[in-house]
Amino acid sequence: MERVVEPAAKASPWRRNSETIAFGVLVAAIVLGPFFIYPLFLMQALCFALFACAFNLLIGYVGLLSFGHALYFGWASYISAHAAKVWGLPPELAILSGTAVAALFGLVAGSLAIRRQGIYFAMITLALAQMMYFVAVRMKFTGGEDGIQAVPRGTLFGLFDLRNETTMYMLVAIIFLAGMLLIYRIIHSPFGEVLKAIRENETRAISLGYKTDRYKLMAFVLSATLAGVAGSTKAILLQIASLTDVNWPMSGEVVLMTLVGGLGTIFGPIVGSFVILLMQYKLAFVGEWVLVIQGVIFVACVLLFRRGIVGELAYKLHLRL
Repeated sequence: MERVVEPAAKASPWRRNSETIAFGVLVAAIVLGPFFIYPLFLMQALCFALFACAFNLLIGYVGLLSFGHALYFGWASYISAHAAKVWGLPPELAILSGTAVAALFGLVAGSLAIRRQGIYFAMITLALAQMMYFVAVRMKFTGGEDGIQAVPRGTLFGLFDLRNETTMYMLVAIIFLAGMLLIYRIIHSPFGEVLKAIRENETRAISLGYKTDRYKLMAFVLSATLAGVAGSTKAILLQIASLTDVNWPMSGEVVLMTLVGGLGTIFGPIVGSFVILLMQYKLAFVGEWVLVIQGVIFVACVLLFRRGIVGELAYKLHLRL
């Protein structure tokens, strides 16, 4: 007797369009945010959100855990600051210079790291990042422990004065949204589907004829490049580049942001970055104890809601976020 299969219930418009709706809410929050929140905090949070999204592209959609992403964020910050202050480049070229250096470092580091998997991959990325940290300590142009200070914001395209907070905010918002759209396009493209296949079962992807090392290297370079965009923009925004940007705690911080928000989700790293930065601002009075509090939060995320804030929300409501 032939078995009759009942048609699956159609997903509601809310569930089908959840990503579009969430993106609309994000844009609305960015537009209205300065009216309710200190703009400088918002701009800094958007830079770190882009950094976390770049990191999530690598770990969330390829399954590669990098403990050295501060290398690309920090060195892009240094190059951008140096280009704007010493070379006198306009902000758009300074940001592009830092981004290009981050992409180059990503190509070199990725070519070495993807030859190993798991913890060995993570340790190689950490070792390379620490090596470049000590280079930053020794090189004169980085300013050592003082960093590069009083970086001029300049005039964008010779028309828009970035010393104006509103103009600067618009630039940061546009860069963040452009980065988000690029990441969205990547993960929903055929290239992104191959990355997800590698994450789920690399051996099977190889058996299907995909050169997985090439795909992983491309994803690594893209992630490093976007991290460089975030670092370069942050240097122009805050007018400083320092050792904090390139040191290993920065790599740990972006891991924490991604895990708290939701690993492998589109909007999770954004939420996670805002949560961590807001916590740092609100708990500044406790000094170094904020690191202990962050550690407790990390343990709580691992034990209680491993999918992260957005991940748990998407799971409970059956949404795509």
